Amino acid sequence: MNVETQSSDKVTMLRGFLREGVELVVVTLILLVVIRLCIGEARYIPSASMEPTLQINDRLIVEKITKNLGQPIQRGDILVFYPPPIEMGGMDLKNDPLTVLGRWTGLPFLPNDAAFIKRVVGLPGDHIRVQAGAGVLVNGQLLDESNYIKEIPNYDLNVLGDINGRNTMGEFIHPYDKRPNDPIIVPAGHVFMMGDNRNNSEDSHVWGFLDEKRVIGRAWVLIWRRLNPPTYPQILSE
Repeated sequence: MNVETQSSDKVTMLRGFLREGVELVVVTLILLVVIRLCIGEARYIPSASMEPTLQINDRLIVEKITKNLGQPIQRGDILVFYPPPIEMGGMDLKNDPLTVLGRWTGLPFLPNDAAFIKRVVGLPGDHIRVQAGAGVLVNGQLLDESNYIKEIPNYDLNVLGDINGRNTMGEFIHPYDKRPNDPIIVPAGHVFMMGDNRNNSEDSHVWGFLDEKRVIGRAWVLIWRRLNPPTYPQILSE
């Protein structure tokens, strides 16, 4: 076998290796996109807003099958969603190629949009009120939330003007200042979201109604939780 033949074989092998590598990357990306857009994705909990139900650093699976099949959102559902722009200082989802690829694949080295997780309290048409020291009233009925909230709200919501607070950027927002005296009635295509840690959650009591189009999916199953070490009496450590 001459030198030219050996060189040609090496080039052919290299091309084959590169082609297989490219095909593997493309197939992997396609599978990631299909799974993430149609079936589900993994998320972690970065804040205490859903305590005690979900704790900081919990990992869970967000399922998207029921959403894609058009199953209506129910009161009590725990949803992962893109927060409204007013909560993010006016910034909405970016649509540059890298961000879109990150949104579709979830790869950690690509840009990813911020997402919140909260519980559905109000559905379209519901009249929402919050009474400090009592709880959340939907259509005049006090919800029994003793099984999942951390504590009863310490604030009142009676009209749209009561919805306000500081957003993620530290700005004070007042989303309904043009109609402050209107009742809090959830409009069509929207939901009213609240964190289970009612007094430590940036939710609909701060930024208002959530457009259902911003919902990513339903929290489905908790897959990992860090356990805190037990606390023993000091005398046992001596």
